[in-house]
Amino acid sequence: MEKQILAERPDKIVYRQGDKVFKKFGPSFSRSDILNEALNQVRIEETGLNIPHLHEVCLLDDERMIVMDYIEGKTLKELMDENPDKMDEYLELFVDLQLEIHQKRSPLLNEMHAKMRRKIRETELNATIRYELDTRLAGMPKHRKVCHGDFNPSNIIITEDGTPYVLDWSHVTQGNGSHDVSRTYLGFCLQGQIDLAEKYRDLYAKKTDTALQYILKWMPIVAAEQLANDGADEEERDFLMGWIDVVEYE
Repeated sequence: MEKQILAERPDKIVYRQGDKVFKKFGPSFSRSDILNEALNQVRIEETGLNIPHLHEVCLLDDERMIVMDYIEGKTLKELMDENPDKMDEYLELFVDLQLEIHQKRSPLLNEMHAKMRRKIRETELNATIRYELDTRLAGMPKHRKVCHGDFNPSNIIITEDGTPYVLDWSHVTQGNGSHDVSRTYLGFCLQGQIDLAEKYRDLYAKKTDTALQYILKWMPIVAAEQLANDGADEEERDFLMGWIDVVEYE
């Protein structure tokens, strides 16, 4: 059966074969990384959210992959690009989906605060900035909401009958929903979609009666998290440092 490439990264490839999707990992991913991602997927599936059903995990030397259902449809990003006149409608759906996720609980997921502390340590920021970021993080309320960690329109499939499915749960944690919102907001900004970022942020704040200042207070932390990831060019690094410099020093 012919393979259809869906996504390709330097050390990961996602392809479709029949009614299954195969996420194949390269050697930079440890066996524990792959098992943890599969475990996250199953735990989220058990919450009742619409996500692809996981079928199999394979950890042979040359076949290290996760196998799940293929969901037929278009991504929300594709729909937004094709129908800009419906942007407000799609944005409502986008925020409502995120709110539905945040209403779920999965007590065995990794904790967001612990992940953020590790990410801050992994940056090349100096000790003073890392200390200020750790202090800010320690002062943020600890919640137990399911947080996707990479919630963006490309990770949402809308089927022909209008049913939304949320993909890619490799970054999921349990924690504070406003951190999750800040990550999505930052993602739009990094793509140059500043107007959409602000519209999204304002809509979430309105629907949840959350102060914009509270969401923005997470931005230095999520900027540091993004900085810890590989691949930031000089322009992106400068943008992220602009958020990190918001941290106030005593």
